[in-house]
Amino acid sequence: MFGRRGFTLGTAACLGALGSAAAGDRAAAQQTAGWPNRPLRWLVGYPPGGPSDTFARLTGAHIGTRLGQSVLVENRPGGGAVLASEAVARSAPDGYTMLHVDNGILVYNPALYARLPYDPDRDLQGVGFIGRFPLFIVVRPDDPARDFADFLQRSRARAPNYGTPAVASPHHLAMEMVKRRTGLQANHVPYRGGPAAMQDLLAGQVDSVMIDCATGIPFITGGRARALCALSEARSPRAPDVPTLRELNAGDVVAYGWQGMSVPAGVPAPVLGRLNDALRAAVAADDVRARFDTLGIESADWSPAEFDAFVRRENAAWRPLIRELGIRLDS
Repeated sequence: MFGRRGFTLGTAACLGALGSAAAGDRAAAQQTAGWPNRPLRWLVGYPPGGPSDTFARLTGAHIGTRLGQSVLVENRPGGGAVLASEAVARSAPDGYTMLHVDNGILVYNPALYARLPYDPDRDLQGVGFIGRFPLFIVVRPDDPARDFADFLQRSRARAPNYGTPAVASPHHLAMEMVKRRTGLQANHVPYRGGPAAMQDLLAGQVDSVMIDCATGIPFITGGRARALCALSEARSPRAPDVPTLRELNAGDVVAYGWQGMSVPAGVPAPVLGRLNDALRAAVAADDVRARFDTLGIESADWSPAEFDAFVRRENAAWRPLIRELGIRLDS
């Protein structure tokens, strides 16, 4: 039991702690009361014109309107988006500098590089989700494989090659997981982007392609490519006749490309909340929704905590596979 002196000291300490916390809350409120009072920067670690750049600019315009300040999209390509990621991780945690993130930046890079100048698990925190891009295995319309089961069977006699947008892309890693869980035999041919892989598929230079919906849906719906399966949890509304690999009982593989927004760790919670509100409003805007629906992109209305939890689940699924494959981008 506390004596009178112990109770007095304990009470004083408790009141002191409460006073410090209240002072901290007041300081944080003062710091963020006028936020934002100048333009924001959104760094994209890839060149202009690609999917990341396109969706950053599309949603960034709505975010700026919501916050009353311009959002300046800055392309800083290089090193698997490491340059842009480091710049944001080392920037002031004031909410004025954001990073456009994806599977590679938050999940793959720690397993692909022996040394990173930042730690995405520690130095970045999630703002929210933009969308996920279902993946499809596609062949030419005249390919002799009738369906995925036939494609799988034929691969045991002659392994086809398959194209993807890049080494260690979500497409590449998804196909490697398919190979491990179904017994598919296939050889990887990396390209510089999905459109180049699809053009070589049509030209007969590659047997199949693992492609995302943003690039692949126009080919699939236009009849220029035939999808054998989707790696999503459910069939895509844009390709309702294409079965998922899961429903075919060929292998429990669910994989997507995805995009989101992160900021440096330590951004005040009120600022993080306002950024999240603005990002969710942007993704829900009519023109963004129309673009997503046309391409088959799926979104989720996640809080920062929900986005961070999603990234942790992705880490557990994909980092061990990368290490098992022995893929390194800095060797």
